[in-house]
Amino acid sequence: MNNTYQRESFEQAPMYVAVMTYLGFGIVTLFGYLRDFLRAVGLEKCHLAQERDEQKDFVPLYQDFENFYTRNLYMRVRDNWNRPVCSLPGPVFDLMERVSDDYNWTFRFTGRTIHNAINMGSYNYLGFAENNADFLKTVADITHQYGVGVCSTRQEIGNLSIHEELEELVASFLGVESTMTFGMGFATNSMNIPALVGKGCLILSDELNHTSLILGARLSGATIRVFKHNNMHSLEKMLREAVCSGQPRTHRPWKKILIMVEGIYSMEGSVVQLPEIVALKKKYKAYLYLDEAHSIGAVGASGRGVTELFDVNPADVDVMMGTFTKSFGAAGGYIAGKKELVDYLRSHSHSAVYASAMSPPVTEQIIRAMKCILGKDGGREGERIRQLAENTRYFRARLKEMGFIIYGNDDSPVVPILLYMPGKVAAFAREMLERKIGVVVVGFPATPISEARARFCLSAAHTRAMLDQVLHHLNEVGDALCLKFSQRKYSPRPDLYEETDFELDS
Repeated sequence: MNNTYQRESFEQAPMYVAVMTYLGFGIVTLFGYLRDFLRAVGLEKCHLAQERDEQKDFVPLYQDFENFYTRNLYMRVRDNWNRPVCSLPGPVFDLMERVSDDYNWTFRFTGRTIHNAINMGSYNYLGFAENNADFLKTVADITHQYGVGVCSTRQEIGNLSIHEELEELVASFLGVESTMTFGMGFATNSMNIPALVGKGCLILSDELNHTSLILGARLSGATIRVFKHNNMHSLEKMLREAVCSGQPRTHRPWKKILIMVEGIYSMEGSVVQLPEIVALKKKYKAYLYLDEAHSIGAVGASGRGVTELFDVNPADVDVMMGTFTKSFGAAGGYIAGKKELVDYLRSHSHSAVYASAMSPPVTEQIIRAMKCILGKDGGREGERIRQLAENTRYFRARLKEMGFIIYGNDDSPVVPILLYMPGKVAAFAREMLERKIGVVVVGFPATPISEARARFCLSAAHTRAMLDQVLHHLNEVGDALCLKFSQRKYSPRPDLYEETDFELDS
């Protein structure tokens, strides 16, 4: 087994934690029905949108039962999301303080600002979300030259020279024949998958794939089957059945079989088992669609993603997709692969034909960031990538020593800490903000109902002092809220954190 897989952890919580989690949801659900009854008899006001009395006989516009969760559970903890940021969202940021007088139905600003909170939630993996004037000089120059917006699609009069420069640079960086860039990362998946597969095709999708992949698959009209997360036995069983049985009823062969996976899964922090998937793809003559939104720039010795991490030839991946919204501190996405694939998408992709071209300053920001990664800006090649790797290993190892249950791969900068119980999710976020640390907490329906979590994202811009401060407060909050559920024992290994471990061979 590859050493990368051996460094993945998905520890199960003790049984009492699962029991208390379901009991917690049961209690808040019962209170939700009680509050709905009080609203129905007029003893409590309902703040959510409702049909007017004269519309009661119409087909309902607002489904009462579907809104039950939002109305009675989410509203109680809504203060932990959508907090207004009023500064650069770098390794630290400023937040506008707000309070609620009606249990989070509405908010009001106090006029005060929470200064220099440590940002542990942004996907700023390489620290390119920055406002240093010296670093951004080329971006400012491009803005003066081209303006902010293009106001046209690339097929009309929105195709700029810097767009073509970016695509050539991305192709060279990835080691592929050709690439095509798009102005929105989400649409890169949702609008391109329907151009690649359709009726009579089969999509085999990992059960933890991102919503953009799921939406693209549904829009395509192809048949979708879901295999267990990173489970090669489940995937091969579906491939074998698809090849042997063909399409339902007619049993005709599938026009295409497309395997869809991600490089790093953004809720689990796990890494795709790429070599095994490539082997299965070749064995059963399928195609592979790899979403590297979170892995490009973040893993691999030089930031070239999971293909570099596993030493897989990029030519073995039929469709390589990634975004510029995370490691590159910009916006948009790309599709990369053979020239025939990219040329086809230029004329058939909805995102290429109808969407406005990428903004010039955003394009230059991506070029700037990529040149920095490659060391073409005068700096050391891969310096930020090595710093991210060091921060990731250090932070993950310390959390394990403290007794938290964390998911994912040791190389993944996405670090989920399992909180489980609904009451502790809200308490954790509030306690961390009190200590001037901004975190992202995630619960049902974005995660399984029994696996609510806090998702930390490491950055090369985080200093060791920042991480130590976060770890110190995490240790306090973990003890106060009884969040240290791990039953495994980890011994301190200071040698893991030595900077020399991350230096490239000369």
